[in-house]
Amino acid sequence: MMRSLLPFTSAAALTLAVLPAAAQQGPAQAQMQPPPRIVVTGEGEAKARPDLATLTLSVMREAETAREALDANSAAMAAVIAAMKTEGVAENDLQTAGFGIQPRYTYPSHNNNGNAEPQLVGYQVTNTLGVRVRDITKVGDLLDKAVSLGVNQGGDISFGAVDPEKPLQDARKDAVSDAMARARTLAEAAGVTLGSVLEITETSLNQPPVPMMKTFEARSVAAEAVPIEAGQNTYRVQVTVTFAIEP
Repeated sequence: MMRSLLPFTSAAALTLAVLPAAAQQGPAQAQMQPPPRIVVTGEGEAKARPDLATLTLSVMREAETAREALDANSAAMAAVIAAMKTEGVAENDLQTAGFGIQPRYTYPSHNNNGNAEPQLVGYQVTNTLGVRVRDITKVGDLLDKAVSLGVNQGGDISFGAVDPEKPLQDARKDAVSDAMARARTLAEAAGVTLGSVLEITETSLNQPPVPMMKTFEARSVAAEAVPIEAGQNTYRVQVTVTFAIEP
């Protein structure tokens, strides 16, 4: 069953046999005609408070040599990782999300008609850590502690669910109920009798984590925790249902 998150659209189709045309065809040709049916699209959604937050924390350090920049960066990131574990974040919920060493150059303002070479002035090392937080109430404190220990880039926060199946099941039921109501309306308007369900196709996807940006600033250890509001996530499902039309 294919799943994808799509913008909501409404669609309904009513397929009826054209009796005069069918009567003019032979038995074999008449049997090839698809049976009359109604095809509708139903939509459903459910909301749930997130119980999982994913933080993206980056440490950037600069120095004259790559070795010095790396050592300074590694010391700061090691302190951040140790603090996350001390605050109850499991080792499996910590994952390096990016690492890079880049040279830094200056470009002379008078470049001798474009012939002046850029000058190497140092190196920049960036290490990015992904942190899954299963206690939403700790997010603000963790951000504050991370910044106090040296995190100076990043700040992405995404809110999701450890198990999204419960809200997705509710959204599926809502979508099927919507499809049934649409089909009954179409059948009544067309003066036909709605038959059994021939096929159901679902188009859905777990709600992606809701991103939230936070700009990190230098904060003292005694500063208050960063205020964070998780809100609610919305899970959407769309189903296409094919009904038979009773003769």
